[in-house]
Amino acid sequence: MVPLIPQGTEVLAGLELGGVPIATALSLETGIPAAFVRKSAKQYGTCRLAEGAEVNGKRICLVEDVITTGGQVMIRANELRNQGAIVTSLVCVIWRAASPPSLLEIETCSALFTAAELESSVLW
Repeated sequence: MVPLIPQGTEVLAGLELGGVPIATALSLETGIPAAFVRKSAKQYGTCRLAEGAEVNGKRICLVEDVITTGGQVMIRANELRNQGAIVTSLVCVIWRAASPPSLLEIETCSALFTAAELESSVLW
C-alpha cells in the first residue's frame, strides 16, 4: 500500500478499528507519523478524537481497512478538519462497492483491491 500514499502526506490517520494496524504498518514502513482516530472523542482523560501524531495543520491521509459507502470516513474526515487537519487523501485495503464511493473534498482515494477483483480471483 505504500505506493498509494500521496507525496506530501504528513500524518497517516488510521480509523478505529481496522485502519489502526494498517496505519501502524504503513508508518513503520514509510517513517510518516501515525494518528489513531476514534469513532468519537473520549469523554475522559485527553478527550481527543485522534491520539498519536498531531493532526492540526497537517496534510492527512486517512487509512481504513474496508469501505462500502464511505459515510463513516466522511464523518471522521470532517471531525478532523474541525480540529484543523488538512484531510486530502484516503487509502484502504478493499472497496466493497462496485466503484469507489464518491467522497467529497478528498483529492485522492485509492484502494489496494476492489471486492470485484477479489471475487474474480477466487477459484472454485
